[in-house]
Amino acid sequence: MLKTTLLHPEILRVIARGGHHSKILITDGNYPAVNKMGPNAELVCLQLMPGVPTVAQVLEAILSVVNIDILNTMGIPADDPYAKFGEPPAWPEFRRLAKESGVTTIEPISKWDFYKAVESPDHILTIQTADQALWANVLLTVGCRTA
Repeated sequence: MLKTTLLHPEILRVIARGGHHSKILITDGNYPAVNKMGPNAELVCLQLMPGVPTVAQVLEAILSVVNIDILNTMGIPADDPYAKFGEPPAWPEFRRLAKESGVTTIEPISKWDFYKAVESPDHILTIQTADQALWANVLLTVGCRTA
């Protein structure tokens, strides 16, 4: 039996094949995962039921097995109606999990630039959740394993 927090065999397989600068996308249930992927990316759909699992739950599992250099959130364009509400409610939890795992760089990327970043050849994996939170997408850049 595995002793790691993350148990999903396909996710572990793809992460093991990735390396420094590889990109892992964890999406909420609203993200167009099939249409917005890099040419080398694989898609794992984890929608069990509405809200299960959440992006934060998947993020916690991923952070338990791989070093992450950068965590990017999908930034809200100023002209989007949701922008008037300020920061999305999911972001503080992402910051807390990142900080606990030693991730020091957390940056929003504007929505359209986020899509472009995801379409990179470095994108290896999209994990689509059933999270119903809005603007709860994170793009992780894999770091190096250190001593």
